[in-house]
Amino acid sequence: MKRRAFLALSTAAATAAAAPTLAGPAAATTGTGLDTAALRQAVSGLPDGDATAALVRVGGRAGAWHGGGGVHDLASGRAADPHARFRAGSTTKVVTAAAVLRLAAARRVDPDAPVQHYLPRLFRGTEFHRPVSVRQLLNHTSGIPAGIGWGDAFADQYAHRFDVLPPLKVVTSALAKRPEFLPGTRQHYLNINYTILGLLIERVTGQSYADVATRLVLRPAGMRHTYFPGADPTIRGAHNRGYQLVDGEFVDVTEWVQADRWAAGDMISTTADLERLIVSLFRGRIVPAPQLKEMFTVPAGIDGATRTAGLQRMDLGDLTFWGKTGARYGYNTAIAAARDLSRTLVYSVNATDAKDEEMNPVAQRIVMAAARGA
Repeated sequence: MKRRAFLALSTAAATAAAAPTLAGPAAATTGTGLDTAALRQAVSGLPDGDATAALVRVGGRAGAWHGGGGVHDLASGRAADPHARFRAGSTTKVVTAAAVLRLAAARRVDPDAPVQHYLPRLFRGTEFHRPVSVRQLLNHTSGIPAGIGWGDAFADQYAHRFDVLPPLKVVTSALAKRPEFLPGTRQHYLNINYTILGLLIERVTGQSYADVATRLVLRPAGMRHTYFPGADPTIRGAHNRGYQLVDGEFVDVTEWVQADRWAAGDMISTTADLERLIVSLFRGRIVPAPQLKEMFTVPAGIDGATRTAGLQRMDLGDLTFWGKTGARYGYNTAIAAARDLSRTLVYSVNATDAKDEEMNPVAQRIVMAAARGA
């Protein structure tokens, strides 16, 4: 999900009080402060043209609710697995940012230091002469442009779904261009910032990104069902199939190599694990308090900036939520929470338009229902 859709999430939540309350499929519930009927209704009636399945977890002081709707796959029509794994897309950036901040807490990375200091060979001979700080990579103010990919159209990307595009090649292609803007003067959300952070993590630790992220973030958060697939196009374990609606036909997009997304978006997870991530993170169990502030600090003096180290700020009336969305073909994901964890939300929607600029209608219904009373 791109920036406009994430802002739509904020708008939808702000108007949630006007949504109707209806009955729907059964789900697990504790507490009485949540509008559980609206949550059940939000995931009912699937599959339809917008999504084939949806999994949701809501928590906080008002209680907890988790449920789902839709089908495991269109061929069998059997019910969606509520504990299924899915492609978590750019919510991977939350893990990457947390890993970098943990390295900063251990004094192995200085957020104010230029990334050129850590990766000198990578930047040698490029036009990136001005220092780009690690912090500017974290909050997308680096000015480094996007690297190569398999094209923008679905057909082009689908044709290459089993091909591997190494992250280093993506970064090299980006650094072969001119800077988009002076570092620290604008905010432009791009995967390239976190792909470079993945290389930084490997350079500083001498270990693979996946190993470091697992050791520093996944294990402390108790994310036992989350992993990084790399060049493996499959989703291991129980999962619901993903589809893209193309010219009125559902195209199965479940198997897809996401290696080029790497530290920016190549993670497979579950709603329970992502809930563990945001709760553990906000409670200071993963990143120490001094470094954790980076995740709740929007860069000052930049018009329109809403992104921090790994998260994005949403203002809903008098409340502020912090979260991250992710979208890969067939899978649309979001995690969000108030800073005090008074309300948390995680969802995975098997959207048939997961890379659309607009917010998926099923995801919008979920957000509207989850935001009631927040």
